Amino acid sequence: MNCGYYPIQWSVDSLDWKDYGVQSIIQTVCDNKELKNGAIILMHNGAKYTADALEQVILNIREKGFEIVPISQLIYYEDYHMDVTGKQIKNQ
Repeated sequence: MNCGYYPIQWSVDSLDWKDYGVQSIIQTVCDNKELKNGAIILMHNGAKYTADALEQVILNIREKGFEIVPISQLIYYEDYHMDVTGKQIKNQ
């Protein structure tokens, strides 16, 4: 990319922006069928309950055996294309 930016797309939506509460965020993320290796979790820094839910979300994710890593470790930088959902697919 000419400006040094790379497109990414989340795969797990916390729905934190709906302000349903801490337990809703935890359950929505931790029980999500898309929570698997390489998942990108969408959370908003301005949502009402996100900060209060974050520690428990992280603990639950780790208990499931996942490691939290920077986006830079998850994305392709070359030789890829985007599918219709915005997901990067490595070219074969």
